[in-house]
Amino acid sequence: MLKTFGIVLLCIAILAIALVAFWLWNVRAVVAPLQSTLPEDFPNEGFPHTTFEQLVQQYRDEQGQINYANWQQSPESKQQLAQYLAAVAVYSPENAPERFPTKQHTLAYWVQAYNATVIHTILNNWPLKSVQDLKAPVEIIKGLGFFYKMKHVFGGKVYSLYTVENSKVFQGDIDPRIHFVLNCGSGSCPVIRPSLPLGNELEPFLKEAAMAFVSHPENLLIDHAKQQVTLSMIFKWYQEQFTQTAPKHLNKSAQLLSYIASIAAPIQAAELQKSLNYVIHFAEYDWSLNDSRDSSNEPELEPTERKP
Repeated sequence: MLKTFGIVLLCIAILAIALVAFWLWNVRAVVAPLQSTLPEDFPNEGFPHTTFEQLVQQYRDEQGQINYANWQQSPESKQQLAQYLAAVAVYSPENAPERFPTKQHTLAYWVQAYNATVIHTILNNWPLKSVQDLKAPVEIIKGLGFFYKMKHVFGGKVYSLYTVENSKVFQGDIDPRIHFVLNCGSGSCPVIRPSLPLGNELEPFLKEAAMAFVSHPENLLIDHAKQQVTLSMIFKWYQEQFTQTAPKHLNKSAQLLSYIASIAAPIQAAELQKSLNYVIHFAEYDWSLNDSRDSSNEPELEPTERKP
């Protein structure tokens, strides 16, 4: 009996080791190569985001979508983005804190570095129909290749986009509305915004970004007849962050709806307050590329599946 039990334990241990080894192999780091060096005229103080902001402004349409094809076809613009990311690779709040005198400067670095890295990774693997086209050998979870397996350099250290978002952008007591200015290169993501203001301008900026996000029926839809509220998956993935200051006497669903009411426009907020007991349904996430091109007159891209 004891011998049999020992064999079972041994088999379980071997299986556990095999699973861990498989996971480590599947997500082993693939570091994106740097395609430029630090510009000679990069300032000795601070960390300007002007280059990236101007590029986003140039290739972003009125709906906040990006024209990747045009960006890809411009060697000058690609080089400018590469130079910006070369600065990101050299300096960060971790290895050069003197360049980031406030928490807002630190936050701006991680947000802009994240958004720029997403765009650069898409351009570097163009053409793509979705960020999910960049796959790990086995896609155990969606986006494993793009967000986990691919690693990038930030201030001399190598991080995945997942780590940047969850351990760098959201470190400490960070306003959860920052989620509405992070762009993951997909249709259901919040739209990309050229800049992240500092000082007194940050609060109205985040207020507008949050209100704009929930104003879209794809992200918030109230059905009084069915007593159902349909929400973006972002509210499911980060529910704990959104509800950390919610009234404790409410159940979890009501806490989430109460938070959304606090960031919504007045008319939506009033409707949500009537809906706190409704069932929540989370909409399927649209992982197609947030591409602004008018594809009606363009040839269909061949489906691609790349492994980093």
